Amino acid sequence: MNETGNKRLFWGCFIALIATAFGFIVRAMIMDDWQKQFGLSETQKGQLFGVGLWPFAISIVLFSLIIDRIGYGVAMVFAFICHTASMVITMCAPMMLAGEGATQEQVAAGQKSGYWMLYLGNFIVALGNGTVEAVINPVVATIFARQKTKWLNILHAGWPGGLVVGGIIALSMGATPWTYKVGLLAIPVVLYAVMLIGCKFPVSERVAAGVSYRDMLKEVGFLGAFVVVALIVAEVTNVLTQLEFIFKNREYWETVVYSMNIPGLGVKTITNESSVYWGIVGAISLAFGLYTMSLGRIMFFLLLCIMVPLATTELGTDSWISDLMTPAMEKMGLKGGYVLVYTSLIMMVLRFFAGPIVHAISPVGLLAVSSAIAAVGLFGLSYASGYAVLAVATLYGFGKTFFWPTMLGVVAERFPKGGALTLNITGGVGMLGVGVVGAALLGNIQDKEIDKKLKTDHVAVHSQVMDDTKNSVFGQYQPVNKDKLEKQDKSVQEIVKNVGNEAKKTALKTVAIFPIIMLVFYLLLFAYFKSTGGYKQADIH
Repeated sequence: MNETGNKRLFWGCFIALIATAFGFIVRAMIMDDWQKQFGLSETQKGQLFGVGLWPFAISIVLFSLIIDRIGYGVAMVFAFICHTASMVITMCAPMMLAGEGATQEQVAAGQKSGYWMLYLGNFIVALGNGTVEAVINPVVATIFARQKTKWLNILHAGWPGGLVVGGIIALSMGATPWTYKVGLLAIPVVLYAVMLIGCKFPVSERVAAGVSYRDMLKEVGFLGAFVVVALIVAEVTNVLTQLEFIFKNREYWETVVYSMNIPGLGVKTITNESSVYWGIVGAISLAFGLYTMSLGRIMFFLLLCIMVPLATTELGTDSWISDLMTPAMEKMGLKGGYVLVYTSLIMMVLRFFAGPIVHAISPVGLLAVSSAIAAVGLFGLSYASGYAVLAVATLYGFGKTFFWPTMLGVVAERFPKGGALTLNITGGVGMLGVGVVGAALLGNIQDKEIDKKLKTDHVAVHSQVMDDTKNSVFGQYQPVNKDKLEKQDKSVQEIVKNVGNEAKKTALKTVAIFPIIMLVFYLLLFAYFKSTGGYKQADIH
């Protein structure tokens, strides 16, 4: 491909990544509107943040397995369809709500239906986002094969760039109905579609080098498959549980088991969530391992594992940062969303200058330094007030800047035989980790902390405002009932608000543990490479 074609293709990929960021930032900005309109708990908010992320892994993994055969262009058409459909479905969610004069049961039923419409819309947009990354990462790694980490960092400047542009537009729209803000996604979606029409996509580095399909799968092996499958099945099980489709009606499942009449297959085995979960995960992972006859690359397995805390530190926190920082920012007369826009601006600028930094301290050294800075920044945000918030937010912005693209660069450089699969599985595990664990965890921490504080210090208030016990991937929890809270006098509402603000700080302190874990891992990895002659890009041959 000529240089002009490369540039157009690169910038088309860049704008496609901006589109994925638009959906993310708008969701973060309008989540409080959804909470009021659909009566969401903090954990339900976290689940909506999560479903906007974890299905990304389904599409990125599936397309990575077949993308060299169907072509990058076909995948981008699917991404365009997903982005368009998600906008329509999400904007139609208010149609599920009960009208005026409805009974309390009808209102609750309407809110529940509306929640699942929002869930479906966010699920579909995440599929589109995963497809986008399934294309753009291997494309850029192929056309810039000798400087993968540098150009993947520049490519991923599109993510914070989209957060900045989309965030500023959404904030400037003020009290405009949230449905119009969702429609903002159409701008970059149409633009990337126009940019990529007629572009000639390259043959992947793996295919060009003659590495077989099975050799690509061997790089992942049993261990890599185990990580991916465990996370996907965990979230699918959680969704089915919420839908009351499985593990709720045990009498039904007992009937199913007895009707099978299979010796040794007991009712407890089938109806126990843990047994079913590990059985499915083990069977799929083992089948993949036997097909490839490979345990997988140990270092790749470890890199996949560290993607969970990495993604939670960056995307999990970013999902909540507007909400978490609202109390501190309101004291300065600003919206919490400005913290996300500000830190994203830092990321966008720094990622364009990743090349010299990577050359100076190596990708692994950069990841270690970033982890230390992010830990200090997150811990500082949990205590900061006034304009000190902006100072520690700057640290957090610097810390998270290079995480995602540098990890992709390390995988692309160290495991080139894995082609699109190892590269995209890394991003997929990150999204799964934050979708299954990170985003929902931050919401669940808040719900449980509020429950604990009210039960301990304000018993009467607790009995007045708490909802029924609910289920999540983290077990049972009891959230505040927003409808009950609105009916209380201002003194009660103020108590709950203050307790909620303290819970937000607790959530930030908790997530600061993740970059500390990452720091230890990257220091050990840095020492390993130093003992073997230093970090080097692997030769695909």
